[in-house]
Amino acid sequence: MAHVPQIKVPATYMRGGTSKGVFFSLKDLPAAAQVAGAARDALLLRVIGSPDPYGKQTDGMGGATSSTSKTVILAKSEQADHDVDYLFGQVAIDKAFVDWSGNCGNLTAAVGAFAISNGLVDAERIPSDGIAVIRIWQANIEKTIIAHVPMTAGEVQETGDFELDGVTFPAAEVLVDFIDPADGDGAMFPTGNVVDELEVPGIGTFKATMINAGIPTIFLNADEIGYTGAELQEAINGDPDALTRFETIRAHGAIRMGLIKDVEEAVGRQHTPKVAFVAKPITYTSSSDKSVAAEDIDLLVRALSMGKLHHAMMGTAAVAIGSAAAIPGTLVNLAAGGGERSSVTFGHPSGTLKVGAEASQVGSEWAVNKASMSRSARVLMEGWVRVPGDVI
Repeated sequence: MAHVPQIKVPATYMRGGTSKGVFFSLKDLPAAAQVAGAARDALLLRVIGSPDPYGKQTDGMGGATSSTSKTVILAKSEQADHDVDYLFGQVAIDKAFVDWSGNCGNLTAAVGAFAISNGLVDAERIPSDGIAVIRIWQANIEKTIIAHVPMTAGEVQETGDFELDGVTFPAAEVLVDFIDPADGDGAMFPTGNVVDELEVPGIGTFKATMINAGIPTIFLNADEIGYTGAELQEAINGDPDALTRFETIRAHGAIRMGLIKDVEEAVGRQHTPKVAFVAKPITYTSSSDKSVAAEDIDLLVRALSMGKLHHAMMGTAAVAIGSAAAIPGTLVNLAAGGGERSSVTFGHPSGTLKVGAEASQVGSEWAVNKASMSRSARVLMEGWVRVPGDVI
């Protein structure tokens, strides 16, 4: 029996923040995959190695975690006053599913570098030395992001001494500004309240802050769901009952936020919303055995991504944390001590992260003008990925 040979697709494997993903230029994809649809999804699933019933993604580029099962497609921007269009696909590990419903804030840090190195940014906008200000159009959520990419001798500067908890080695700092980060066209607080009572049948009723900023996120109080807020991954990811409870909470929160109409729809929207829980600071030991002192942080936050507790913090969820912290009365703000604040440093499983946000209120509506954080990014490998030619 004859078999179709493999095809080669130009690609770059990059780390951005605490995530890794396979980056493509839109023009380099096979013709059928240059448009959204089944062919594109099939290609990306095979590149990453999904669906994998073993949960390892051994036959692909994925790393068997939500942080490493990611794809990015970039093109010269079609939007006025933007440099690059950025489309993010979160690839499920054990299902034949690519979720296009949200952004990846961590990989955003690598978008500018890829765009510069692959000729997607006009040369006159790139300084030989200094900072290149790259205007990114985030196509999933139709928002503007500004990446400040360091340049040295006409090349992207990737090495440096900036340390990011959750990343083993230091690198160059990339400041990322999320402009007007409220997700979609709806209100930042889709229920109209900064805190709601979220009823979850069979589980309980909990205080919840449900916010559209960076990525739709449901914040809970850790003590109301039986946690301290200092948990590491194994405490939750090794507890199937806990994961089921969180997924049920997520589904009912998604309904309250107007993202889905029925809990069954949550299966087809795994990337959003996120569920996170917060608590007042306590001293704890991070996953790298580093002690995080209570006096060095404003609050504790733990967040789940694609059904598992994240090893650090998703960049988009960090935007949601900073935005919620800047608005008095939210659960995030109260856990951080309440009052007005323009930034918070929070503890996550791998260490700490600082995020800032500028919030304002017009009438009864809150808005966040900008949220900012520092990440780093690095090319890990570049060349081609190969997939069987009959994939698309």
